[in-house]
Amino acid sequence: MAEKLSMREKVGFSLGDSAANFIFQTIMLLQLSFYTDSFGISAAAAGWLFLVARLFGAVCDPVMGVVSDRTETRWGKFRPWILWTALPFGIIGFLAFTTPDFSHIGKIIYAYVTYMLLMAVYSANNVPYAALSGVITGDMAERNSLTSVRFIFVTLATIAIQGFALPMVNHFGQGNSAKGYQITMGIFCVLAVIFFLITFLTTKERIKPDPRQKTPLKQDISDLLKNRPWLIMFLVFIMMFIFLGLRNSMLLYFFKYHLDKTSMLSMLEVLDKGLFGLIDKLGMIGPDADIAGNTFSIINIFSQLVTIIGLTVSRPLANKFGKRDVFRAGLILCVLLSASFIFISPEAVVLTLILQLLFQFMWGVAAMSLPWAMMADVADFSEWKNNRRATAIVFAGIIIGLKVGLAIGGALAGSLLNVYGYVANVAQTPHAQFGIRMITSIYPAVFLAFGIIFLFFYQINKSAETKMQNELAKRRDALTQK
Repeated sequence: MAEKLSMREKVGFSLGDSAANFIFQTIMLLQLSFYTDSFGISAAAAGWLFLVARLFGAVCDPVMGVVSDRTETRWGKFRPWILWTALPFGIIGFLAFTTPDFSHIGKIIYAYVTYMLLMAVYSANNVPYAALSGVITGDMAERNSLTSVRFIFVTLATIAIQGFALPMVNHFGQGNSAKGYQITMGIFCVLAVIFFLITFLTTKERIKPDPRQKTPLKQDISDLLKNRPWLIMFLVFIMMFIFLGLRNSMLLYFFKYHLDKTSMLSMLEVLDKGLFGLIDKLGMIGPDADIAGNTFSIINIFSQLVTIIGLTVSRPLANKFGKRDVFRAGLILCVLLSASFIFISPEAVVLTLILQLLFQFMWGVAAMSLPWAMMADVADFSEWKNNRRATAIVFAGIIIGLKVGLAIGGALAGSLLNVYGYVANVAQTPHAQFGIRMITSIYPAVFLAFGIIFLFFYQINKSAETKMQNELAKRRDALTQK
């Protein structure tokens, strides 16, 4: 009988992903804008930086998978890495959003060094953290519950970044956005260190490999490459994170350079009345306010709250229909909603809000938690098929897909901006505006559609989940009785 997880452990585990998302969400949503409009390098240079640094991060992932699977401490295999990397993660995250007084070439070198270090420490922290979710419990329902709680906390961290980061940048920067980013990310990085320590202290590793199991690296890699669900999820993660790397990088540009400022101000004033003047009290609609950035932040707060509703719906749907089928159906709707942004006119700010709310609800249902729970199922499939468990390398392999996807998505976002003639902090040409709309809507939707096609070949449906869980539980019980 699988041990039930306490809410204390679920929350403690979830805070680790909140911590990582203080950096991850900033990377996806604000870093391109930070590099082009605050740090002071071109969109093309930022695109190449994303490609090189994120691919470097992808190389670090399998290394960490191999190392953490072979780590033996009194705390387990994966928990100690969360402890060891907590402080370096915070320090390097702060440095990556610091703008030094260097020449243009000096800034580019500084950006490469800090960003590559950030990708390395992110791998050292996040690969063991992801693998930890596969060894906390072997019960599918408990795993779904853990993942749901985890991504509620991820969404709260996302609200903090998407909703409050830009107002904090403006508040602390007082017209100097580079200074504002440095102080804002300093605050979030301190919180990240604290949250990682809580995760380490409140979690427990319960599923352990057979102590007689040999751990040759060649066999781990061979098992991985023969694992069809792993190969499919690897491809799905690439497509998902190209989608996110493109779309999320461009949303701020969409608000700043496409949507009409007067229409955004009108919507903020209407919302302000419904919120009893709170938006005005926060200085978000004054004469010196960043109307585009503040509208972007307010819409993100509402959309992330809707994401939490989607997450609460996701778990019962996954328990009833299986993770694969809910994931696939939800992504189809996400493609349609994302692509529909191409039809938004500059004055249609309310339509932007509605479509973003619908998109985030479906993303919460389908893609916030389910693919990560499916990663744990893939690790179980490998154990079930091969009688060997190598959790971290399975997770690391799929996270490579995440990093490759982000690398390609970020590089495409910067490169396409450059192709369409984007120039920072000026009114954009019609051609550049059209490019911003396309990069926000159609281009990312195409990649996500390919991910959906791959999912039609993923074989772990609800009945397969149940069969694996029951057979693995019998094997583990037999081991404990020996």
